[in-house]
Amino acid sequence: MMYGTTWCGSTKRARRLFEDEKIDYEWIDIDQDETAAKFVESVANGFRSVPTIVFPDGAILVEPSTYQLKEKLGL
Repeated sequence: MMYGTTWCGSTKRARRLFEDEKIDYEWIDIDQDETAAKFVESVANGFRSVPTIVFPDGAILVEPSTYQLKEKLGL
């Protein structure tokens, strides 16, 4: 599950990586979903830091670099 915004460059980069690698994910725009925004704040020390990505194993990455994403995805 990927939480982000439509205007954030880092979110766009993460989405592009997932799409290029054909990795299915659920996208949630925190500008349109206040409950999702509050979740992001709860895992990002009170900030709306995006992208925030929750993996099937329960791991959460907040504002990950491309390297961190590729490492987590095994790419």
